Amino acid sequence: MANMDTAIILAGGKSSRMGFDKQFLKLRDKYLIEMITEKLETVFNEIIIVTSRPEEYEKYGFKLVEDEVKDFGPLAGIHIGLKNSGSMHNYIVACDMPFINLKYLDYMKELIELHECKVDGVITRLGEWIEPFNAFYSKSLIGRIEENMEKGKKQINLLLKDSDVLYISEAKAREFSPDWEMFTNVNTIKDYERLRERLSEV
Repeated sequence: MANMDTAIILAGGKSSRMGFDKQFLKLRDKYLIEMITEKLETVFNEIIIVTSRPEEYEKYGFKLVEDEVKDFGPLAGIHIGLKNSGSMHNYIVACDMPFINLKYLDYMKELIELHECKVDGVITRLGEWIEPFNAFYSKSLIGRIEENMEKGKKQINLLLKDSDVLYISEAKAREFSPDWEMFTNVNTIKDYERLRERLSEV
């Protein structure tokens, strides 16, 4: 089994705040999913897309999987992605996070290697909070995820609380992305409009 050769993209369904499926938004005439996969293909041999609409992604040729447990949020996506991965440590990102930072990705890989791959994940802090995506999760979490799902615990932070996770400080992460762009996602129409404006200025 490869150590860190898989990227998992969580492509959920309709966004309640957007009013439509944000995974099919476009920036610079490209779908967000295309912007993400074009970068990930340069560093990963396996890309898995977790989606409730696999027919929309068949044309890309990636491995497609659906949640085993419906209506359980991102934790269910992480669960099925890890179960279907050929790697021990997996990079996980959401489908609305187009600004992949490859240098930061390499830094997270280096941290895992420094700890001899004996960690459950690598997560970035933001103040008192965490950034659950643009992160690494290990297959070692599968059993704990299933326990939490059986108990109805959907929160990712509850999973990580009792796990052997490496946390990267906000200050360190900002060395790679001062404006926090690599964690930018699209939750509202205003978010989308701001992204379009930013890219038009570049």
